[in-house]
Amino acid sequence: MHDHAHDHHDLPPAAGIHPLIARLETEFGWPRLHSRHDVAEFTTRPGAHCLFIPGDARRNLETADAAVILPELRIAFQHAFDCAVVDDAIEAELREETRALKTPGFLFYRDGQFLGSIEKVRDWGDYLSRTTLILQRPLETPAA
Repeated sequence: MHDHAHDHHDLPPAAGIHPLIARLETEFGWPRLHSRHDVAEFTTRPGAHCLFIPGDARRNLETADAAVILPELRIAFQHAFDCAVVDDAIEAELREETRALKTPGFLFYRDGQFLGSIEKVRDWGDYLSRTTLILQRPLETPAA
């Protein structure tokens, strides 16, 4: 299945990427978002989206766990959202903008609007309840 992303995910993952994060791109075909333009292009598509902010897998052991959890979470929600991996180049800026400062993080969007985040590794029930609440949030309507 092609994910309508840039052809970045057709390239082999860069050296130094944790194998479980690389798997998201190679096995699942999730795009890697390298720029603010990539983020805007991905999150403004129809539907809900989750951006995975891995953080530093060498220093944060939870990163590998989150890379395994997110595909399972997507399945649990019957593919109600698509996913992408945020590149190191824009990770800090995106975390600042969304105030999701802890990694690993899952940032949820719909129609280009940030809905909420889940930071750090949680227990499964917490993921299910938080994701449900985030996906049910109404979009903000622009002031007239």
